[in-house]
Amino acid sequence: MSILHGKFLHGGDYNPDQWLDRPDILEEDVRQMKRAGVNVVSLGIFAWAALEPEEGKYDFSFLEERIQTLYENGIHTILATPSGARPMWMAFRYPEVLRVRAEGQKELMGERHNHCYTSPVYREKVWEMNRRLAEKFAGHPGVIAWHISNEYGGACWCEKCQEAFRGYLKQKYGSLEELNRQWWTAFWSHRYDCWEHVQAPSPLGESDTHGLNLDWRRFCSRQTADFCAWEKKALEAGGSSLPVTTNLMGFYDGLDYADFRDILELSSWDSYPEWHSGEKSDVQTAVEIACTADYMRCIQKDRKPFLLMESTPSATNWQRFSRLKRPRMHMLSSLQAVAHGADSVQYFQWRKGRGGSEKFHGAVLDHDATDDTRVFRDVAEVGSRLQGLEKICGSLVRPRAAILLDQENRWALEDSRGPRNDGIHYLETVKAHYGALWKLGIPADVISSDCSLEEYRLVIAPMLYLLKGDIAERLKAFVDGGGTLVGTYQTGLVNENDLCFEGRVPHGLTEVFGLHREEIDALWDGQCNHVVWNDREYVLTELCERIHPSSAAVLARYQEDFYAGEPVLTVNESGRGKAYYIAAHTGMDFLYDFYLETAPAAGAGPCMKAALPEGVTVTVRTGEETDYLFVQNWNPEDVAVTVAEKLTDFESGERIGAGDSLKLSGYSVRILERPAGSGNTERFE
Repeated sequence: MSILHGKFLHGGDYNPDQWLDRPDILEEDVRQMKRAGVNVVSLGIFAWAALEPEEGKYDFSFLEERIQTLYENGIHTILATPSGARPMWMAFRYPEVLRVRAEGQKELMGERHNHCYTSPVYREKVWEMNRRLAEKFAGHPGVIAWHISNEYGGACWCEKCQEAFRGYLKQKYGSLEELNRQWWTAFWSHRYDCWEHVQAPSPLGESDTHGLNLDWRRFCSRQTADFCAWEKKALEAGGSSLPVTTNLMGFYDGLDYADFRDILELSSWDSYPEWHSGEKSDVQTAVEIACTADYMRCIQKDRKPFLLMESTPSATNWQRFSRLKRPRMHMLSSLQAVAHGADSVQYFQWRKGRGGSEKFHGAVLDHDATDDTRVFRDVAEVGSRLQGLEKICGSLVRPRAAILLDQENRWALEDSRGPRNDGIHYLETVKAHYGALWKLGIPADVISSDCSLEEYRLVIAPMLYLLKGDIAERLKAFVDGGGTLVGTYQTGLVNENDLCFEGRVPHGLTEVFGLHREEIDALWDGQCNHVVWNDREYVLTELCERIHPSSAAVLARYQEDFYAGEPVLTVNESGRGKAYYIAAHTGMDFLYDFYLETAPAAGAGPCMKAALPEGVTVTVRTGEETDYLFVQNWNPEDVAVTVAEKLTDFESGERIGAGDSLKLSGYSVRILERPAGSGNTERFE
């Protein structure tokens, strides 16, 4: 069940505080929202200056009027806390709330998100604002959830943050001796002899102690999450029991969103793809956004439906090129989010502002405020279609495959200094494995390494360089219990503090994979090796690892260089399961063929029996009795898909039999249904 009584949310950011001198516009907003099928708005995100124009003088009257008027017209509110941008008076009266840069320079008032999450003053001001908002509005029937702050990010190097960082380290390591050991500070004689000498990484000081760098990023992420939790506690102190969310930013590398898992009842994110790019095809962009959506969904502990909090109905203004969405793309991209588990389609923003850095950012209403536009019609069409999909709302995405994308592993790997300092391409590698499954119509969760593996039949762990917690033991138990694991080069080299393991690697997994690594070769861009597997030759680039099997069976070998004839692809039986090891960086062609064979054998096959043309994919949401299959065509041209099972078009009721041709126009999606549990897990070509 969604937070709006089983209905998909459709709406977006609404900023009436920018139009308080124009009651005619505020009145017109409601009429046009209803025409566009809007049933929810995010309200008050950057409204602190209107809510507290002077210190201690609060004015919630415009919020009260808007929330009530919207509610009377069938439009609900996700009410924001305004901490994403503090008012001018606060910065000048309390300069400690502003951040200090890594070079030691205090920032000036301006922009947004340049406040210190450690500052007691800022926390006090936020607490008071949030508590008062909750006391006033938490019981209003039109308010259905809280939107905490906005796009958290950034770090502060002030003395309060430095002191809090040292406190974090004391709690983690217990002693300076252990910290020095884990950070290997004997290198370059950087041993710490008192806690006060520990400083955050800086371009003016230490930046080459990898354990320090990693722990600082952890601290910044956890301090941000702690601030989010602080905001939530303030709302609860005001009497609220409503669910909370904050808008995350996909693969943003400044935070580990796993730190927010125990704080947020709802995961939400802001999606701004560069459609129709001159550098990537729409298919490639669709793969990236699908992967991101699955990652955002899996931030939640229960992986229930999430919210698409922001998107644009037309063009952004802050990307390199502000391309318009081609006809039908808005519907397709909106329903892509729904297909991956979103129970909302929301926009930034409802109405374009007249000034500021986003005055030309796409909105439902342009500066002429007319609803006789292509964009408005596209938005209204999405709103109308979502109303017809309410039976799907609240249904779940439950793949049998999972890909590990661990942010701490990403930080450590990208800071590792070798074997490729011109791009280790961890995130791109994760996306490539995901993309192969996407092309095959095989859904996948994208999870961090601390998530449970119990529901999966196939787990893919690309470049799992850093092993934290008990992940090695859990991967072994997963395979021994009958699961299929796929690992790659650069696996199991360092512990959670980026300290290299002694002994053979991949550490803790040599028996699972039935091999050990000796060394790795970094190829220059343009250089390559080759491998032949199943009578087909594939190109290998970037990284080629030399491995030595013990119990693993060799499936393919290098074709060139001094390690020609050595293994590049192996499989090892461990317990009741299997562990594959890919020792080199491959192209998408290999990954597609590899998962075409191995994924269905593992019990994680395509979710629909059909041969999918290039640029077409399928994902599935499952209700109590029904599977809902979203068949998406990311090509501008029409395509036909031959299906091999009985299905029904969810919206038209058309019966589709085995062997029938399913027609999809360019940039379109069709939603099919079948009884739950009748999906395919076998290979289909």
